[in-house]
Order: sequence, then C-alpha cells, then structure tokens
Amino acid sequence: MNGKPIFQVENISKSFPGVQALKGVGFNLREGEVHALIGENGAGKSTLMKIMLGMQPPSGGAMILRGKPYAPKAPAEALAHGISMIHQEISLAPLMTVAENIYMGNERKFGKFWDGARAKKKAAAEILSKLGLDIDPAEEVSRLPISKMQLVEIARAVSCDSNIIIMDEPTSSLTEVEVEKLFKIIETLKSEGKSIIYTSHKLDEVITTCDTVTVLRDGQFIAERPVSEITKDDLVSMMVGREMADMFPKTHAEIGDVVLEVKNFNCANSGVQDADFSLRRGEILGFCGLVGAGRTELVQAIFGLDKTSHGKVFMDGKEVTIKSSRDAIVNRISLLTEDRRGNGIIPGLSVKVNMTVTCLDEMSKYGFIAFRKETESVNKMVDALSIKCPSNDGIISLLSGGNQQKVILGKWLLTSPEVLILDEPTRGIDVGAKAEIYKLIGQMAQEGKGIIIVSSELPELFGICDRILVMHQGKIAAEYGRDEFDENKVMHSAFGIYEGEKVS
Repeated sequence: MNGKPIFQVENISKSFPGVQALKGVGFNLREGEVHALIGENGAGKSTLMKIMLGMQPPSGGAMILRGKPYAPKAPAEALAHGISMIHQEISLAPLMTVAENIYMGNERKFGKFWDGARAKKKAAAEILSKLGLDIDPAEEVSRLPISKMQLVEIARAVSCDSNIIIMDEPTSSLTEVEVEKLFKIIETLKSEGKSIIYTSHKLDEVITTCDTVTVLRDGQFIAERPVSEITKDDLVSMMVGREMADMFPKTHAEIGDVVLEVKNFNCANSGVQDADFSLRRGEILGFCGLVGAGRTELVQAIFGLDKTSHGKVFMDGKEVTIKSSRDAIVNRISLLTEDRRGNGIIPGLSVKVNMTVTCLDEMSKYGFIAFRKETESVNKMVDALSIKCPSNDGIISLLSGGNQQKVILGKWLLTSPEVLILDEPTRGIDVGAKAEIYKLIGQMAQEGKGIIIVSSELPELFGICDRILVMHQGKIAAEYGRDEFDENKVMHSAFGIYEGEKVS
C-alpha cells in the first residue's frame, strides 16, 4: 500500500437549514487501501459521501485528488475523475435488464440497436463472471431478489473501472455466501491498486476487511486509526461516546396465551408451503433462513400483500380474513418491510405524514385531520424512538437511513398493533440505534404484544428472541427454543442438511 494519500478530505463542513450536518471533517485515502468510514446514523457519513460524489456541494473545506483540487458538481463528473459508488439503497432501473443497468450511462461504447445490445450483454456477462456472480445479464432487474440487485450494483460500480469505489453498506442485503464473494472482489480490487471507502454498521466486517478506519460522531471527526491498532469495543465507544455493555438487552416478559396462529399457509408465487406456527403474547419469535427461503414472502402473505396465498389466520383464537394490508391493520397486525426505500416511506412527504399515514382515522374528527392530536402523537413517538430530525414537518428523505427506519417503526406503533412483524428491522442501522430498537422491542413484549422478527443476523436473533423458526425452500424446517440456540444447528437447518426437532 502506497503511503502517500491519493485522495484527501480536508476540514469539510456542510450546513442545512437548522442543522450542522458536518463540521471540520477530514481523512486520507491511500492507493490499494480499504478505508472504513463509520458512525451512528446521523453522524454525517451519507452527507460526506454525497459531497465526494458531487451530489451536494460542501459549505466549507476542500478535497484533493492526486494532488489537484477536486470539486465535482455531479456524479458524472466524479465518475470522469475515477470515483464511483455502490449505494445501500437500490438505485437500479427495475424494468431494464441486468446488462442495461450495469452499463447505464456508458451506452455509447456499445453502439446502437441490436448489435449494441448484444455487445452490452456479452460485456456484462464477462464482468459478472469475473466477479464470480451467477446472474443472467438478460434478466429483468425487477425479477431479482434484493440481494441479487445489490450484487448488480456492485458489478455496475466495478464496470466503471474507477480507481476509487465508495461502498455504502454493501453487505446489508447479502447472504453470508454472497458476503464472502464481495470480500474476494475487494481483495481483487486492492491487488489492482484500487482504493475503497467502505461504510458499514457491521463492525466485524470493518475489523476483518478494512485497513484504516475513520470515526464520525454528530457530524464531527473523532479519530482515524489503523484497524490493526483498534478493537470493536474501541470503535463502539468512539461512535456512540459511551460504553455499550450489553448489545442485546434481553428483557424478561411473561409469555401469555396464543395471540396469532397461522395454519396451512401456502403462497403459489413464492413457493411457501404448508406453514404452521403460533405466536404468544409477550413472545419474540424469530424467523431465519437463507435469502429465497420464503421468510419475507410468508410474513407479507400473512399481512395480505400476496394475493395468491391461502391458509388460515387466527387472532386470539378467532379466525380472521386478511385479503389486504388494510384488513391486517384492522385486525391489529402491522408489518415493517425490509425494503425501506421501495415501500417503507413516501420520500417526498414529511416525517409527520409518513408516521401518521396508517392511522388517519384515529387522527381525524368528523372527516378532518385533528392537527393538534396528530402533532402530539408524532412528537411523542419521535421522543420515544430518539429520532433525529430538525422538524417533524421536514421531508423524510433528508433524514439518515436509520432515522427513516425509526419513523417507519413509529408509523406502525401508532396503529396500536397486537402483533408486530419486523422484517430486517435493524438493516443499515448503527449499533447505538440497534440497542434502542432492541430495548423498545423488549418493552412491547412486556406489554403483552406478540413480536415476529425476520433477520439475516443470527447474533441479533439469538440475542433477543425467545424462539426461532428456520425456513428452507419455502418450508419451516426447524424450531429452536432459547435454550437450544446454536449457530451450527441453525445453519444446518437453513441449508436443509437436517431438520431440528420441534420444541414445545
């Protein structure tokens, strides 16, 4: 690794109305280096990346690229300087093919019409093969699962042949196998002299993958250290400004009667077969499995989002009919979806509107919004969830990803659910916010609500769940009580190597 920086960020500041997003932030990136940029949601990482990519101008400070001033005014200009980005939120064109998405913006090199399309498909196939990705370049992106879309994002950035690649939470939607593929890609890029700016809330990844780490907190530079000289506990302490003694604060809750029962659930489109399970009041029930196992598809069907599903759902022993999300809400079932940007928020509207959109009836009187009640309800939820926003009337898309996720959680809590289904609830959220959400989940369990958590992170499920169901190829393959939690057993069940015994 060359000791001389190729890219320098010096004393960068950024102000928005009522918010100082960045104040005097800087770091140095060297050739062939993987440089982690970490901090809690709201620390300023996203704003800094947007400035580096030319999506926003800084209010102060400077950037230097290979010894020359660098001040891009648009992502295309950044790309021309050899800087590209893999976005956490999927930014692909869903109705275009994988090949078309990979080379979007670079069509000129392939010519026009049929010959150009064929050349583009061939070039995309070569990129995907080089990266070890089993994805058909002719496949329409909308038909891919989120994990495959994330891999296409990675392939698109690599295809630009950039010298500096910004990776924003690149593993947030990937399976463990796909994460290993990404790490091999990173090693290959390093060997070619490429430099990577890597953001992640998964500190184990930072420790094992990165060479240097810069920590931000509340928009300010805290430290820049070689990863070899720092521990995960050190990183957590610098990020949150306090010690995190217990990452998974498991709270005791009385397990009560069955609140939700699902019988013989099948989904024709997704392959979910004969799903049977029950959920008790005060219980936190985890669902795990490989991507494509049917976890998300099952909970979405229960919530009324899959029109091809059939089976029986019982609430407090009484069969209910759920043909739409509205039916689910009426029956006190809520679902926080895994795709925050795609179907979790309304980007152009305010925090207040996003939080109350599912409970307008309760916020209305004689057909008109009771604005005082709406404001009081939203203020209370913002305080309870520690949501960082300059104003509840501000646009939600201007918040950090973690704060957007909290708004969505607040939206569903305002419906007063008896069953709360959380699909990847802490995806893209920092360690401090995770602990707050885990604590809130525990409080809801203590209140007698039934909680279902779908997660790809076993430590998360092991830490807070009372029971775990493992799915494999559309079926519930195994069930484990808390005293049986074991990573090897769960992963064997997820791969279908054997089925765990059912527990009471």
